[in-house]
Amino acid sequence: MAFSRILRRISFLALAVSLAACSKEAPSGAGKTEGKVKAGFIYVGPVGDYGWSNAHDKGRLQAQAKFPWLETTIVESVAESDAARIIDRLVNEAGCDIVFTTSFGYMDATVEAGRKHPGKKFMHCSGFKRAPNVGTYFADMYQMYYLNGLMAGALSKSGKAGYVVAHPIPEVVRHIDAFALGVREANPKAKVHVKWLYSWYDPAKAKEAAESLVSEGCDALAFTEDSPAVIQVAQGQTRKGKPVYAFSHYSPMQKFGPDSVVSGQLTDWGVLYESILSKVHDGTWIGDDIFALAHEKAVLLGGEFGQPINSKFVEPLKALTFADKALGKFSVYDLVMKRLAQMSEAPVSFDPFTGPIADQAGKLRVKAGERAPVAELLSIDWFVDNVVGELPRGK
Repeated sequence: MAFSRILRRISFLALAVSLAACSKEAPSGAGKTEGKVKAGFIYVGPVGDYGWSNAHDKGRLQAQAKFPWLETTIVESVAESDAARIIDRLVNEAGCDIVFTTSFGYMDATVEAGRKHPGKKFMHCSGFKRAPNVGTYFADMYQMYYLNGLMAGALSKSGKAGYVVAHPIPEVVRHIDAFALGVREANPKAKVHVKWLYSWYDPAKAKEAAESLVSEGCDALAFTEDSPAVIQVAQGQTRKGKPVYAFSHYSPMQKFGPDSVVSGQLTDWGVLYESILSKVHDGTWIGDDIFALAHEKAVLLGGEFGQPINSKFVEPLKALTFADKALGKFSVYDLVMKRLAQMSEAPVSFDPFTGPIADQAGKLRVKAGERAPVAELLSIDWFVDNVVGELPRGK
């Protein structure tokens, strides 16, 4: 897929991009919406998945609670092959003014719907294709995965972290690599072992993959799958007296592993939905392209909102120290907080994908002192050198 086309659509300042609208002519569906705005949301999984779809729905509810003029409707567990029919239904039968399609696989159907319904507005999450009345949005959390990797690498006794993976797309590969870079910074000898699911939501397979990684010696687990199954495996092991550290994904999952969840990556989709929908209502929406990071407060560190690190692990992380070339001797806790602040400030003063970085074959991908180009991050199709496992092609 021509992921490089994203660059023609998104304007970046370093790697932190503001939520301001891109300067372009207003699309045909961008006029002011009088009175109420009706927004439709299409989810790839159930809203009770505790992951991706659950996080999006909480963002929808946040926007709905804030704006009295907003009415919303959802369709959950929509197969990517069925997206076109569902979009048409939301436009023609439900009368939606704007439709949010929240899975990468809905991209082509969304763009086609934009052409088919020129008087309506569409926003596609995580994609890169466009139409005059179709915008894109994403809250990327590779920075949070890096911070979780720092903690995983420091806490692991075996030097083996596991990662349960959904699909081999650039977004997911970027997150695995960021996690692995954090693991390596805390422990240069540590490795990250991957297990593939080829599914966004499959608790049974996720549980099986997590148990397999633990049996292979992994005592820290991260994942991309929309259920708390991996965390429940870690919690079960920890209660048996064999600590396995876990990091929650997208939604607050600490309650499923109070003794094993160290932190995680959270998305506040409400920040984006409020911004987009307010523009729809006041007539300033122009088919924005949004790529939000820590600076925009759309991505947060923690297994629960308002708690960047589980209180049970704060003192253990403060007790672990190592030397950083640029910052000197730091506790792991202090380094995590320092890096988080650096990635949240403007301008951003630290990025995880700063070289030297080599891939699994030993090829230098990012030179020393340089940051990976945006094009590389958005189309990344290689693993860093401390990841164990193959990256499938053509899946």
